Amino acid sequence: MKQISKSCKKLWRSRTDRKIAGVCGGLGDYFQVDSLWIRLIFVLFFLAGGAAFLVYLVMWLLVPLEPGK
Repeated sequence: MKQISKSCKKLWRSRTDRKIAGVCGGLGDYFQVDSLWIRLIFVLFFLAGGAAFLVYLVMWLLVPLEPGK
């Protein structure tokens, strides 16, 4: 019988890498990319049609804040 590892990646809003709510910083940590690239993607999608703003707001409400200090 195989042992199942309990180390799962969790998506959190960042407490340290944040400009507004920490959504992009949390996504950057989760996907192991610089949060600047996530922010640029959000801006590009916002300028392309505005759906990124709604996605950001939903993530702000649904993604929990990183546990910490």
